[in-house]
Amino acid sequence: MIPLMKHAFLHEEETKKALGEFILQADRLSMDQKCREFEVAFAAYQGRKDAILFNSGGSANLAMLQALKNLGRLKAGNRVAFSALTWSTNTMPIIQLGMVPVALDVRLDTLNVTSKELLERLAEVDVQAFFVTNVLGFTGDMGEIKRICDERGIIVLEDNCESLGTELPEGKAGNFSLGSSFSFFVAHHMSTIEGGMVCTDDPEFADMLRIARANGWDRNLSPERQEEMRAQYGVAGEFEAKYTFYDLGFNMRPTEITGFLGLNQMQYLEDTIARREGNYLRLEKTILSNPDFVPLDHSHITRLSTFAFPIVCVSAEERAKYIARLQEAQVELRPMICGNMQRQPFYRKYVPQTFELPNADAIHERGFYMGNYPELTEEDLQTLECCLTPA
Repeated sequence: MIPLMKHAFLHEEETKKALGEFILQADRLSMDQKCREFEVAFAAYQGRKDAILFNSGGSANLAMLQALKNLGRLKAGNRVAFSALTWSTNTMPIIQLGMVPVALDVRLDTLNVTSKELLERLAEVDVQAFFVTNVLGFTGDMGEIKRICDERGIIVLEDNCESLGTELPEGKAGNFSLGSSFSFFVAHHMSTIEGGMVCTDDPEFADMLRIARANGWDRNLSPERQEEMRAQYGVAGEFEAKYTFYDLGFNMRPTEITGFLGLNQMQYLEDTIARREGNYLRLEKTILSNPDFVPLDHSHITRLSTFAFPIVCVSAEERAKYIARLQEAQVELRPMICGNMQRQPFYRKYVPQTFELPNADAIHERGFYMGNYPELTEEDLQTLECCLTPA
């Protein structure tokens, strides 16, 4: 069988041994120093000023919107645009926090929203924020999207959970926004079992993310910021501050296991990105030679860190044919993430306004993906090539 992911970790045996030794020696396993060390290392890798670690990428998405609401930069009733081809935890927080989701179509050949789709929607509807998803390692023209949103005062957030390591001429995916989320769930570019991160260059936003992550208290802020907040709200001292809650929050804290695993797995990150890109570019030759598939365009991307092998067929009948062929070869498959999000049951239940999204519909009906990861063997890749070769 060729599964979506063969192991929980890169270099799994060594990682599990190291984890076991860490647990035996650690004095504390709740969020502490290892988590902070991972945050510092990841922010440096991504090239942003700050990183805030969460217990999942989904929590990171929810916390970003809650933090913006706490700061008054967004409020209930604001319209938040989002990529129609995305994951549920990119869209659900918009609804859960009383905002109005506005779906944007994607391009069929990039799987992503581009500035064209954004401008078309903005001609119809004003939005206060755009929560863009960088899908499966691919992106839209993020530099132009950022320029348009900056000109109009639209807050940009990025769900970069599937595109860690992808680069454009203007910079890394995840660096075109106020805040960007990353996921370290098993099968992502690096795994901490469960885990997520937000990267940002905005210190006020970073502090509010820490408040929203941990019940609304100030324990994870700098001493200077703690003093400011305690003075502002008349908190007498350290003892009273222990159970003082400044704004709305959740318990989204990671554990020291998350921090340890993140630091451990970062040593393999550059290699895994290179291998994922190499695997994709090899298989792409077969995909491009087959008229049953829609070619995907990544000419605007300088480094392609793919989460998976995405396939868009020219018809639903062709998709059924190739799914059957791959499943017969014991290749594990998934739909193209959530397809057209407007067609999901929860979305139809809570959101009355929908838009025509022909490309998201096409991907919903004609798309699927297979896992891409460093442990794919030569035999695995030959099997995939054989299954995707025209009959």
